[in-house]
Amino acid sequence: MNSKFNFCTYEKTINHLSNKCLETASIYVFDDLDSTNNKLWQLIDSGVNIPSSVIALQQTSGKGQWGKVWQSKPGGLYLSVAVKCDLALSNYFHLIMATAEGITNLLQNYQIPVTIKWCNDLILNNRKLGGIKIETKAINNIIKYAVIGVGINWNNKVPDIGINLTSYYAEYNNKKRNSNSVANIKSQQINSLEQLTAITTVGILEGYHNYSTLGINYTLKKYQQLLNNIGKQIVIDNYKGTIVGVTPQGKLKVRLQSPGAATEIYLSPGEISLGYN
Repeated sequence: MNSKFNFCTYEKTINHLSNKCLETASIYVFDDLDSTNNKLWQLIDSGVNIPSSVIALQQTSGKGQWGKVWQSKPGGLYLSVAVKCDLALSNYFHLIMATAEGITNLLQNYQIPVTIKWCNDLILNNRKLGGIKIETKAINNIIKYAVIGVGINWNNKVPDIGINLTSYYAEYNNKKRNSNSVANIKSQQINSLEQLTAITTVGILEGYHNYSTLGINYTLKKYQQLLNNIGKQIVIDNYKGTIVGVTPQGKLKVRLQSPGAATEIYLSPGEISLGYN
């Protein structure tokens, strides 16, 4: 376990943000782990209450999409949150939409112009701020438990396509140094990893709660409003296309144009890679 984590700041932020209808997630903090998702599954097997969350100050084998390793150097947020579900396995993508929408919406409340890149990347200034990795356990094709892993760059080193919140704030405040809006952004900005942890946790739980109570039509609408790919032009098999939306099952809707005709196709995650520009 870790003693450097400021639980007072975390609890204060949780209490400020939490909706009364949300269950409070117990939190377990570690200096380093191979994977917060792995550790949380172990805790679930040992009988911890759910929802629960795990964070590590660094990971040695963080999990990204498609088997990739998430670079997890000290200074970033590496968080996993467990929730109970009763969800058809075919609706797995609903978890991604609910989580991405919940986190993004709450970060925007802190004046951070985060958007979503299909299907589960958090984007800031056309660079990757974070990502989401969801694992589930199902019985008879019904998802009973989900562990939602989220990595967000706080003040850790990032690759060229990445950005962290600390550098974003520094750049923003530098540009606005002589503007009256500086005080506003400073008063609303996130000031610590503990605060970011609380905001992200509440975002996950709120997103899932809204999906559970309001349904997929609500979540899909909110998700698409936050998606930065809508209206973008792409080329598929030498045909020009425009991204027009996402299906309830998470497929990307692309309208292809050819002389005298137009057709709409649907692409599953993994069939196409969208860039950051």
